[in-house]
Amino acid sequence: MLFKSKIKWAALIGFTLSIFSLLVHLLLAKYSGGNLFHYRESSIFFTRDRVLSFRGQSSRYRRLWGTTRTLESLLPYASPRVKYPGPPKQNGFIFVKIYGGFEKIRSSICDVVVVARMLNATLVIPEIQESTRSRGISYKFKSFSYIYDEDRFTSALAKDVVVVKSLPNDMKDAMKKMKYPTISPPRSARPNFYRNEVLPKLKEMKVVKLVIYDGGCLQSILPERMAEYQRLRCRVAFHALRFRSEIEDLGRRLVQRLRASGQPYLAYHSGLIRETLAYHGCAELFQDVHTELIQYRRAQMIKQKIVFGERTIDSQVPRKNGSCPLMPEEVGILLRAIGYPSDTIIYLAGAEVFGGQRVLIPFRTMFNNLVDRSTLLSKKELLGLFGPETTLPLDLPPPVPEVSKEKQLQEWNKAGPRPRPLPPPPARRIYAHEMEGWYGWITRRPTEPEPSPIDLRKQAHRLLLNALDYIVSVEADAFFPGFDNDGSNWPDFASLVMGHRLYELAAAKTYRPDRKVMGNLIDSIRERLYTPKWNWTLTVRELLNQSVGADGLMRESLRAKPRNFLAYPLPECLCSAAKLSGDSNQTRAAVDQLLHGQVDECPSRMLHDLLTVRGAYGGMEEAADERETSTNDELDDQHEPEEDIKPEVARIWEQDEEMDPDD
Repeated sequence: MLFKSKIKWAALIGFTLSIFSLLVHLLLAKYSGGNLFHYRESSIFFTRDRVLSFRGQSSRYRRLWGTTRTLESLLPYASPRVKYPGPPKQNGFIFVKIYGGFEKIRSSICDVVVVARMLNATLVIPEIQESTRSRGISYKFKSFSYIYDEDRFTSALAKDVVVVKSLPNDMKDAMKKMKYPTISPPRSARPNFYRNEVLPKLKEMKVVKLVIYDGGCLQSILPERMAEYQRLRCRVAFHALRFRSEIEDLGRRLVQRLRASGQPYLAYHSGLIRETLAYHGCAELFQDVHTELIQYRRAQMIKQKIVFGERTIDSQVPRKNGSCPLMPEEVGILLRAIGYPSDTIIYLAGAEVFGGQRVLIPFRTMFNNLVDRSTLLSKKELLGLFGPETTLPLDLPPPVPEVSKEKQLQEWNKAGPRPRPLPPPPARRIYAHEMEGWYGWITRRPTEPEPSPIDLRKQAHRLLLNALDYIVSVEADAFFPGFDNDGSNWPDFASLVMGHRLYELAAAKTYRPDRKVMGNLIDSIRERLYTPKWNWTLTVRELLNQSVGADGLMRESLRAKPRNFLAYPLPECLCSAAKLSGDSNQTRAAVDQLLHGQVDECPSRMLHDLLTVRGAYGGMEEAADERETSTNDELDDQHEPEEDIKPEVARIWEQDEEMDPDD
């Protein structure tokens, strides 16, 4: 009896202690867990529980977020350098239809403006096929105004080209009856092509229709005597092509929310796009259905003679040549090697990441604050951007056909005399959830179907989403491309962003990784990817830090400019303020002579304004602190944001733009 009573007392005491422990935990959760996370703009990012103070680590902050000293003398200057007459007597109208996505549209518009100036033609505002009414967009917008501000485009180019919103009524009717010549120029047409092939028809018929498919209609590098046409490209891309006000406002709101916590942010564009991956044969970097989708698209390109080669190739070959993208996991390893901590705010740009969220899982594991527009914007804000749209029928997968009993009986009777072998088991039924999404067709048919009305509308929406990401990427404190200048001769998002950042603030932190070198370095530690040796980390850090400076720009000039001028608008569209640095820094003077030897000196009025700006900010730090490779640095240090001089530099340019170019 005594033994049993002790067991009862022990059980009672254990139960009491359990209840007491549970109550204590509930009380602690109630009174101390309220401040762990708040759903408001200023605290949507995960940060460690230490004070964001970087005064003792300023050199480390400058290495990750500061400007590049050797490029600070480069300023935007796209004004004409010589006497520049206004639009002369017009030879006729150029009507343009542009096919393709955001990158091809932006690059093509810049080219057609230059062509119109070259031919002394009046340019009708281009028609963007991805955003016509047939795509199911809002009735509030026409094709061009769906993305860009028409009034700004017309007024900004008033001294360069005559731009009208539409053809005269009589010419409209003739255009509908196809009475005017239609020309589809090649991707990199020479100026002589337009003088010999287009200009005679323009003078004769007064209207010529250009149809552009490949993201451009004029060669990237023009003769030196045509430098003013290159500057016109810059004035179009960086000043005339402003997004409509709703996009601009929402883009600024995104930037404000990213910086609401007081920390800088890095923009990352993966470059994982089906077209480009199929062009280079990078199918084996993915799995399952995505590999099949890439191979199917590559087979189409081979049939269309866009690609010459085999449908299935070893993806490791183009990857080692730098023709395949750096996968998100590899980019995460590189960013950690540079020194970015796990709570760095990273914005994922791009309307679509081929491969879905699965390819981003390792990257999200390394960086807790990976966000995109869907994280920072509400559904209501995005719907307001699209405007009022009509309801479209749902694009549901077709039902699985059912076999009638009569048909089943007929098949049974055809099976022959008994005893009969058991029939094969029925094929596994494909359920509706397996056929959802744009790729669902591959589970039920051998060919890709024509896009449905909802698909066409989504393609138009991607233009707006890419426009938002473009604003955020250009304004980012740092930018890292996963796949730029891929060699396909098509303009790409990352290259346009890098060119815009080079123009607007050349010294901003823009990484230009050599994919071939980085891929080989990552392969060398494939067995211990997350625990590399310190020497490997130092090597990666040194190479990527060099890529943001003069070395990276020199390599960019060789591979980017021949394909797309807007990716590298140097030296035509920038000027040098090297006199500000003086002769005390011989290293910077030597680099400036090497890199900017062909860059014009900035006008004295710009130098005066820049001196005022730099005086207000107390000067910049010395270049010796640009790279710090001390072994005592921790890879997870946080960094203090500094003042951003972008608005002031932009103000200087706006003042210069308003002045007469003949001054």
